[in-house]
Amino acid sequence: MSAATLAAEIRAGTRRAVDVVEERLADIAARNTAFNAFTEVTADRARAEAAAVDAKVAAGQDPGLLAGVPVAVKNLFYLKGITTLAGAKIERDTPPATADAFLVRQMQSQGAVMLGALNMDEYAYGFTTENAHFGPSHNPHDLTRMAGGSSGGSAVAVAGGLVPITLGSDTNGSIRVPASLCGIWGLKPTYGRLSRQGSLLFAASFDHLGPFARELMDLALAYNVLQGEDRDDPAQHWVGKQLVRPDPEIGDLRIAVADDHFARGGHAEAFAAVEAVARALGATRRVSIPDAGMARAAAFLITMAEGANLHLPNLRTRPDDFDFATRDRFLAGALLPAHWVQQAQRVRAAYRAKALRVFDDVDVILAPATPYVAPQIGQNMIEVEGVSIPVRPNLGVYTQPISCIGLPVIAAPMADPVGLGTPGGMPIGVQLIAAPWTEDKLFRVAAALEKLGVCASPAVRN
Repeated sequence: MSAATLAAEIRAGTRRAVDVVEERLADIAARNTAFNAFTEVTADRARAEAAAVDAKVAAGQDPGLLAGVPVAVKNLFYLKGITTLAGAKIERDTPPATADAFLVRQMQSQGAVMLGALNMDEYAYGFTTENAHFGPSHNPHDLTRMAGGSSGGSAVAVAGGLVPITLGSDTNGSIRVPASLCGIWGLKPTYGRLSRQGSLLFAASFDHLGPFARELMDLALAYNVLQGEDRDDPAQHWVGKQLVRPDPEIGDLRIAVADDHFARGGHAEAFAAVEAVARALGATRRVSIPDAGMARAAAFLITMAEGANLHLPNLRTRPDDFDFATRDRFLAGALLPAHWVQQAQRVRAAYRAKALRVFDDVDVILAPATPYVAPQIGQNMIEVEGVSIPVRPNLGVYTQPISCIGLPVIAAPMADPVGLGTPGGMPIGVQLIAAPWTEDKLFRVAAALEKLGVCASPAVRN
């Protein structure tokens, strides 16, 4: 059941939030061993919050837009009374959070019920959620395959039907990659749109927070609830609330397909998905986003340097407590020459100016979300265009140039991956990209694709 429908029934008194919570807790207990989505289940908190929602309904009060809806968050959001692990062994020594993160409070203010914290790549540095300390999250469509990352647990919990809405973070693609590989909707809002207060950052000038959902209406509901001014987040650029409702009338929106960098470096199914979406929308125009490849290179350097800077004390004193792959990337970032990082920032600024000019003539751009479907867990290399390349870093080939300049994106799941000929019928998604602060246009295009039957979360067949 969708979050919107569930909330409506609880608000009407035809279902009880406490019953929903017990159903979800039982389902998590039965299936999380296979999925490895949750790292912490907050059962006592969920029961208390559900009881409070039911009490409000009984008293004739409105508990909110998310009344009784079970939610969960990536384990880099602060949850009061819970140690925020961020996928790291080192953080086990950290005292529990004394307050919830801002976005958690936003959801709770509208009646959401918190079920717990979700698995992720260590310190959000990865694209696969193959966590060395807590184990990999497993793709619900094929448990032998990756979930994507770094918000893999968040995507798995939604795709596997454990909860209807989760929160994740996106630095270089960490919402869009797992959304694509797990076949669900994901939103990376404009950089600065949503508060990041109460979350452990990876790279401050890149990090975005956003929701996952199986239903587009639920994604819109979550986006509406999460918005709010927060003066405790210096990176937030408050421009007022933008309430959206998925409206399938695209009207005169100008839609184009990204060419050049976004039309190479992937498998046939990634490009077939984009072409299917373009045909459905009648989008025949192609546009180039200049220097996207250079922007991706700049993103690698800047995120390495910013991430390393956050973890220098532990790199000096506790290097063996990191996942060795994360540690080595951080060490490389710490050793980058300053002039390299400075030049990367220049490239980033020049790229942003060029990319924004593209939106003078286009409202929404279509691009692949991932270059291939979910690889096998533990797979290190994959063949693309006749060349063997590393699996993990190349999962972000199409997402990094967009994160680099903070554009809003909806990752839209293809409704019929089998019809696209994806290997094993595995899911794949498409990026819907717009200019800053125009998430409403993305929801219109997404709603049109949903109405046309092109985009929707495919059923888990296993």
